[in-house]
Amino acid sequence: MRFLGDIIDRGPESRAAMDMVADTLDRWPGSRLMLGNHDDWLLQFLAGRPPEEDDWFELWMEQGGQETLSSYAASADRPRDARDIILDRHARHVQVLREASILECNGPFAFVHAGVDPAAGFDAQMRGTCLRIRSQFLQHVGLLDHVVIHGHSPQRPAQPTVTENRISMDTGAFFSGVLSVAAIAPGTVRFMAARERLGVSPIEATRFDRGLGTAIDRLAA
Repeated sequence: MRFLGDIIDRGPESRAAMDMVADTLDRWPGSRLMLGNHDDWLLQFLAGRPPEEDDWFELWMEQGGQETLSSYAASADRPRDARDIILDRHARHVQVLREASILECNGPFAFVHAGVDPAAGFDAQMRGTCLRIRSQFLQHVGLLDHVVIHGHSPQRPAQPTVTENRISMDTGAFFSGVLSVAAIAPGTVRFMAARERLGVSPIEATRFDRGLGTAIDRLAA
């Protein structure tokens, strides 16, 4: 199993979401968390990056960091105490973040949070690119060495998007209420959506053919 990142910051239950990820990693050996840019903010905070450096701390607070710290019963007004609370009481969460992957290739697929630089090889991707890239990757038309399965960029409508080179899985669960899952088996990819109070059900992906077919079509061929 691969979690595509940004586990935290999107609502009041960041600690519970991290509990779920940590429990899954413990129960299913080989599962991985792909580090997201929001997860990286928490990782930098825990590493002691000064809050006044480049105003990054204020930006994080505006993007959900305050709610994340509150979920750990910590206060953004006392960042040193907040850091100590998480480090002392939630060591497993800290370990999961520190051990998170940036980019993993497995067979025809590559797993990453945001995407890749299409002009660079998969073994030459920059950390910041994998965590934050958008248009340069999303607008690239052409086959890549691997089909990239990623999050980071919410899809509208709230369903996965498949092109010739990527499977975009972020369906904006924090505002749409739709959390999407891709179930991969030899020759097939099936999609499911988990919705609050409605459970899990199959969901269709948007197939965006830009003149080269789609990755799903090639897998099924």
